[in-house]
Amino acid sequence: MPKSRIPNSIAKITKYLKQKGKALSKSEELRRALYATSVGSIDADVIVPDLVGTTEILSDEHREHLCRHLPARAEGYQWKLVFSTSLHGFSLNSMYRKMNKLESPILLVIEDTGGNVFGALTSCSLHVSDHFYGTGESLLFRFTPKFQAFNWTGDNLYFIKGNNESLAIGAGDGKFGLWLDGDLYQGRTQSCSTYGNEPLAPHEDFVVKTLECWAFV
Repeated sequence: MPKSRIPNSIAKITKYLKQKGKALSKSEELRRALYATSVGSIDADVIVPDLVGTTEILSDEHREHLCRHLPARAEGYQWKLVFSTSLHGFSLNSMYRKMNKLESPILLVIEDTGGNVFGALTSCSLHVSDHFYGTGESLLFRFTPKFQAFNWTGDNLYFIKGNNESLAIGAGDGKFGLWLDGDLYQGRTQSCSTYGNEPLAPHEDFVVKTLECWAFV
């Protein structure tokens, strides 16, 4: 190869690496935006799908915030009410039965007796299991004092675990991000390493007023 071509080749390689670096930077910025804990970092308008069923908890503003944090496979689908304590009673086992054979992420929304709204988005339907299950698509969220979504930190795989007596979402060091008893009446929320979250309610222990579970169909 003539010597005169060598600098030209080096210049082309340098240009390619710079362009690649810019592309990687943009990709990183997009990743951060998609996993931001505050909806304020995303300015794009969202289309809020119709509800199949009646909610006693979610306002249009609530749903708009949540739409910005749905996994891709839940976007654009209608939200179908699959369980409600008002319709089906305060029973964890009843909630499991309503989700039997259901293949969909689940939006679990709670309003406590203090009027605080919070909950979890799980990557799959809820069921009894001896081990933790689920994926990093899941998250915790709260609306008080402002909307915040707490995504998976990558620290552990303690996404969901439930039996007939209780349900836990997020865990670490003996603490649970969201815990509910078998009667879906008493609950607890703590900081946990799965989501790096703050407690979802003003008080660690809370009493459920209404609980709803929504699937994406």
